[in-house]
Amino acid sequence: QVQLVESGGGLVQAGDSLRLSCAASGRAFSTNSMAWFRQAPGKEREFVAAITSSSSSTSTADSVKGRFTISRVNAKNTVYLQMNSLKPEDTAVYYCAANPNRYSTTTNPTNYNYWGQGTQVAVSS
Repeated sequence: QVQLVESGGGLVQAGDSLRLSCAASGRAFSTNSMAWFRQAPGKEREFVAAITSSSSSTSTADSVKGRFTISRVNAKNTVYLQMNSLKPEDTAVYYCAANPNRYSTTTNPTNYNYWGQGTQVAVSS
């Protein structure tokens, strides 16, 4: 089992940067692929980025490509989302999620077994 706790959200201005962290408990972290999703008010949950267990492959949504970067440090049981050049449309609750398929970077949220509670990111114009 994996328990996930996100942190690093906040209120920023357009053009600013934030780094989100997701700390995982449990020995299974290093064997899980990980992802970030987000959900804005009144919208469905949206894939942001994913990374395989060994960091050999990543996937990033077109809407954030070139601005957001996912990474992980297995020794720290932590996955990160570096967000640069933030825009008001990036405002959402950001969730990290774990997938027991270590080689997957799927965008489908149903493939992720474990979810954090979310961290709010608000970007003002």
